[in-house]
Amino acid sequence: MPNVKVYNMKGQEVGTKELSNLFEAEYNESLIHQAVVTRLANMRQGTKGTLTRTEVRGGGRKPWRQKGTGNARQGSIRAPQWIKGGVVFAPKSRDFSKKMNKFARRGALLSAISKRLADNDMYVIDNIAVENGKTKEMVAFLNAFKFDNKTVLMVMSDNDSLVIRAANNLEKLNTIPVNELNTYDVVRNSVLVISADAVDHLQEVYGEMFDNNFANQEVEE
Repeated sequence: MPNVKVYNMKGQEVGTKELSNLFEAEYNESLIHQAVVTRLANMRQGTKGTLTRTEVRGGGRKPWRQKGTGNARQGSIRAPQWIKGGVVFAPKSRDFSKKMNKFARRGALLSAISKRLADNDMYVIDNIAVENGKTKEMVAFLNAFKFDNKTVLMVMSDNDSLVIRAANNLEKLNTIPVNELNTYDVVRNSVLVISADAVDHLQEVYGEMFDNNFANQEVEE
């Protein structure tokens, strides 16, 4: 089981924390890719919509007779080649969402987190909190750890409004509660900063799930 250093908000080491084997998950690039694609697909609204020639208002009458005018034959002024005509292959609203089973989704998340830990890009903080919710407090935090313009994902144990407000104006700092943590946010940020309580939450929720799954596999074998 890996041991990690625990820091405070000032960048000072205050102790160590033993992590479970969940944070030693094997790096699975294909599974992480599937989770990211699923996440991005589910973020799409799919609310586009354009009218075809049958849906555009007007154009019910032939603009001129078929023969004898010298003009090319036309059946409707709402045909695609006309100004204000319909679109040939008009995009329509549709559902882009994809599904991914819970065990695979959580496995991808643990794989991404384990990769951050293995690359020394994961920092455990004893308590993520600020006094006044000021941006300068978060700037001082970033300067203390010298992240050098890396994008940072801060995982909190709950929705702390002061922490969120202090980080809102910082482009390279993103905050998220642990119950909303996902593979996409872990992958798109270079550094993972997580509170000790959030680590305990992950070990409690995910550990129980994976332990039950492995137990079921042993029974089947």
